[in-house]
Formats: sequence, C-alpha cells, structure tokens
Amino acid sequence: MQANNKDKGPRRYIVIFVLMFLTGVYILGRALYTMLPPESDYWKEVGRNSKTAKIPANRGNILSCDRQVLSGTVPKYALYMDFAVHDPDSSIERKTREFRDTTFVQKLDSIVDGLAQIFPDRDARWFRERLLQGKARGKYSWRIYPKLASYVQYRACKELPFLRESMYRSGFHADEMLLRLKPYGGLASRTIGELYNDTSSQAKCGLELSFDSILRGKPGSKHFITVRNRRVPVVDAQAENGHDLLTTIDINIQDFADRTLRRKLKEETVNGEVGVAVVMEVKTGDVKAIVNLSRAQDGEYYEMDNHAIYDLWEPGSTFKTGSIMVALEDGKITLDKAVDCAPGIVNMHGRNMKDHNWHRGGYGVLKVEDILGQSSNIGVSKIIDEAYSSNPAAYVDGLAREGVGIPLDLPFHNAPTPRIPHPLSKERYWSKTDLPWMSIGYVTMLPPISTLTFYNAIANGGKMVKPRFVKAELKDGMVVREFPTEVIKERICKPSTLRDIQYCLEHVVSGGLGRKAGNGGKLFKVSGKTGTAQFSENGSYAGRKYMVSFCGYFPSDDPKYSCIVCIRKQGLPASGGGQCGPVFSEISQYIMSRDSVRNAVAAADTNSVFVPEATKGSMEKAKAIVEGMGIAKNQLSLTEADTVSLNKVPDVTGMGVKDAVYALQQRGLRVRINGCGQIAKQDIAPGSPAIKGKTITLTAAPKRK
Repeated sequence: MQANNKDKGPRRYIVIFVLMFLTGVYILGRALYTMLPPESDYWKEVGRNSKTAKIPANRGNILSCDRQVLSGTVPKYALYMDFAVHDPDSSIERKTREFRDTTFVQKLDSIVDGLAQIFPDRDARWFRERLLQGKARGKYSWRIYPKLASYVQYRACKELPFLRESMYRSGFHADEMLLRLKPYGGLASRTIGELYNDTSSQAKCGLELSFDSILRGKPGSKHFITVRNRRVPVVDAQAENGHDLLTTIDINIQDFADRTLRRKLKEETVNGEVGVAVVMEVKTGDVKAIVNLSRAQDGEYYEMDNHAIYDLWEPGSTFKTGSIMVALEDGKITLDKAVDCAPGIVNMHGRNMKDHNWHRGGYGVLKVEDILGQSSNIGVSKIIDEAYSSNPAAYVDGLAREGVGIPLDLPFHNAPTPRIPHPLSKERYWSKTDLPWMSIGYVTMLPPISTLTFYNAIANGGKMVKPRFVKAELKDGMVVREFPTEVIKERICKPSTLRDIQYCLEHVVSGGLGRKAGNGGKLFKVSGKTGTAQFSENGSYAGRKYMVSFCGYFPSDDPKYSCIVCIRKQGLPASGGGQCGPVFSEISQYIMSRDSVRNAVAAADTNSVFVPEATKGSMEKAKAIVEGMGIAKNQLSLTEADTVSLNKVPDVTGMGVKDAVYALQQRGLRVRINGCGQIAKQDIAPGSPAIKGKTITLTAAPKRK
C-alpha cells in the first residue's frame, strides 16, 4: 500500500507540471497573438484613442452681498445627430441602421415641429432641410442647430420623439460647454472682471483675476478607450469645483447709481466722457456700488475701464479738505482764521492763482468754513503757503499722517499707487509754486477710490478702513473663509480737528457750493466737498477738459455711507457741485429711503398695525408669512395668478421674477426676462390664449421705495 502511494507521488507532480506548462504556453500564445495582425492593429487603434483629457472644474460664482449671481458658470450645449452607423457586430449595425432609417422618417414631422417650438429663431422648414441634408451626407456629429442651447432647451429636445432614445439608437447627442455669464449685464462689470473668452478658464481682470485661485477649482482627468468603435471615457480623477466669492456689492444700489450717473452724463450741458460713482459703507469699508462708465463711439456709455481704481487724476478741490486739516492739526490756523481773497486773482511765486469768480472781484475776506464752502483757491493756497513755505516737507508729511494718498493694496492686479511728490525726494524737482498748487488739488495724482477712503475716514470718527470688495469665500453655500474689515489708520487726526472738519463739510452743503448734493435739510443732513479741476493730457491743459466731482457722506449726524461722484468732460460749464452734486443727492436719497424703517411707536399702536404690501404671487405662501408675523389672514389682499385659467395668460406685473416665471411656465409659455426686480411690463396681454411654446417677454425693474 505504501509502495503504491510512493508510485503515485511523482505522477501527481508530473500532472501539475504539465498543466502549468500548458498554461504558460497559452499565455505566451495569447501574447504573440496580440502582437500580430489583425489583433495588433485593433490594440494600436485603442492606444491611439486612449488619450488623456482634462475634466474642467466648474468655476465658482461671484455673488452680490445678498447672494445674487453677478458672474457665474452656466452649461451650454452644442446639439448633434449621428447619421452614420458603424459597429464591429454586423447584425447590431444592421438593426441600428434599420431603426434609425424607419423611425427617423416616421417621426420627422414631430421632430422638426418640436425643434421649431424650442428654438423659435428657426422654423420647422429650416430644421427639416438641415436634418435631411445631414442624413443625405451620412455624417457623424452633424450640427443640427447653429447656436448653443441652454440646459432647459437640451432637456426639451430629449423629450421629442426619436430624440428621446439613447444616443446609440437615435444618434442624437450634445457636447457640454461651460460658459461664464453675467446675469446683470454691464453692472459693475469692470470690477467683477472677466475671462479672456466665455469658454476660457483664464482670467483677464477684476475680481475674476485677483481671486482666480479660489474660483477656478482643480480640473480632473480622464482618458478614452475605444469599445466597439465607440469612444468611452474613463475617469481617472474627479474635478474639484471652485469656491464662490461673496462680494460687498449691493446690486440694487449698483443699478440705481448706474442709471442715475448714466442719465446725468447724457445731459446736453454735461456731455460727459467718463463717469465714476462709488458708494462705501462707513464702518466696514464695504463697497456697495462701483460704477465706471465710458462713452463709446456710438455715443452710449459702457463699462470699459475701472477708472475708480486705475485712473490717476488731479483731484482738484476735494483735496482742499486734507490741506485745511493739516493746518488745523498743526495749530497753524483755527476756524476763526480770516483770509483776504480779493480781488479774486493774486500772484503766487510768478503764477496767477484765481478763484472761479475772479472776474467779479473775488470773495473778499473769508473765514475757513467759507473758504471750503465757496472752494476758494486763493484762501486755501494762502493759508498753506504762509504756514509751510519755509518747510514744505512738513505739509506733505502732514498729508501722509492723515492717510491722504496712502497705498491701499486693493485686490486688483497692477493697481497704481497714488503720487504725492515730496520736497526732499530726488525723483522730481520741487518748485516754489508746487506748494500752493498742491494745496488746491494739483501736482498730486490720486484715483477716486483714494479720495473716497479719506472722506470715509472723516465720517468714521477718524478711523480709516480699507475699501472691501469681498466678504467671504463660500463652498456649497457655507463660509469657509472670511475677509474681515482692515483698519489702515486708527486715527487720522485729533478729535478737535475732526470736529472742525466735519463742521466745515456740513457747511459746504448747507451754505456753500455743495447745496445740490443735499436735500435742503428736509430729509437728512449731507456733508462733503465739491471739486473742479482742469484735466491734464500729456502734461498740457490746453484741451479745456475738466474733472468735476463731489465726495461726501450721509447722514451727517450718524454717517452710514460715503460716496464719490466724478465726471470727466470737455468745455464749460464745469461744476462739481452743480453736475456731480445732483447725482450724489439722488443716490443718497435712494439709499436712505430704502434703509428706512417704520417708527416703533406707530408699529406698537394697535390702530396702526403695519400690514406689509403683498404683491402678486402665491396666496398660500403669502398667508403663511403674514400668519407668522401675527397678522390676520383676512387683512391680506392679493390677486393670485394661479386662480387664472391655465389656458389664459395671467397678469404677472408686480410679481417677482421667480413667481412670474413659475406662473407662465405652468401654462406652457417660454419666458424671456429683461432687467431684474419686479415685473413692470409683459408683451402678451393678460387674458390672451396661452399658446404652448410661445415666448413672452417680461420687463423687470427694481421696486422704487
């Protein structure tokens, strides 16, 4: 028995060896087989098609302060049909071709009619000719619509007969492209920034460029393999989408400031070339609006350059506030200081210094508050020249102490540094005329945002804060990083000096050249300073161009906002108070009326219960809201669009955009929106038949308060 077991042992090993040998031969044979045609040709083709490609990351959105999308990535689709069929399996290829040929012809009428409704800029005949042309040529990836389709349009196409089949059966497919769009058009466009083209991921300017590392995300990767003559993607690494930016921009203030400044620039007596308006929150430095308008060749105004940040202009008379502050801080003058400004023209170191009323004999004797109020060049230049002519460096150092022209390090690439020449600097020759002319806003070069930052510090009790454009970085709506307010200077001057300057700036509006920037004291007090400077081009003032401005804050008693308005124009009249002041006044009244609240005493009176206005929309939601506020439902009056027959076009004027779109889409209508805010106009009359697929255009505008 033992002998038999011994005999079987070697046999067992022989069997195992033979099996392993045969397995090795098989593997080697398969390897040789793949190296020889035709199998080698197939795998070479697979290798050629296994190229690595990037998976683009969704770029983060740039949001307004209330999370409205200012710049966002939107998917768009190029639509194609495959009319050629090829498959290694001849039976599958034959069945697919038979299905396409038969079903395509049967459903052609339904397809072209449906496409014409989805894309009303082309009719059914055009789509029929386009599809038949592609079929006759037997093309792969035949473009069936020349423009890019939205996601809604693409999904609507997938609901059509034949096209609803899988891409392998019908041949219908789409290539997705991510486009960068600005829903609010040109509003704050140069500050928000842009990419080099709509489909590029390369940032060009503005916040898009400054925060590109946050917004762009991290692309993934994939490669393609060919399976049965079809390219199949294989994902190697998923893309990481970019984060969102929460900005300080208030789109309603931005829109109002843009429209108000644009209207002023078009006035015949103004005929402005460039207009700038910036609104800043005093305590935080949050920039709520920044408008940069330039006149194009067609006579219209567009956001083409970020003048508020990048343009270095001689600020003119708005600079006088800083000059007087230096003299007050150094004890050179008090508000009782009187200066003889007659006869309106005086010689200063060989050059004539003029007041704007010099041809009428000038102002005569003025005290400091009236020197600023009437914006007397002679008054300011005499004060500074008498106090600092022997030591002009002390004056320039005083400006730096106040923070005038201090570098702001704003989040914009290559933003220029203000230029305030120093007498001891070797970069520039200092002449005797520099001091008096610098004191009234010449010689120096500042961007408008720097001037506003200085005035904002005056409003903020002497604390200078850096203008803030971005509040937070968001991921999936959650804050992952905050950008806090940065303090540049805790104090720009002594409290007594600040009180004197604040008094003078209020006087400029109440009794000086800045009256048009206020509201006659009827609503709230305004403080600020006018500015008018002749504009220099290539070192020459011969072109008779002017930069007029008004910079200030409101309300004077408890400042909430600061604002600067600048207009560059050619020829006279040129008046900062008369031309920029009214724009400042309208902006300030809009903001204050929008931010106002009801008197708490009146609200507590049961006979004067505040019932909010309920515009058209969902009755059910409105009732839930007022019930939560403790208001009886029967006090609410609202005409609900949903009560209108689904076969009729409802009246959506007065609704919000979302409610209006919902009500109209319920009735099968396609909706096009112009503007933002509440619906002010609809181009199809209420009560008209609701024709499915028909486009209705709505005009929206922010609600005036």
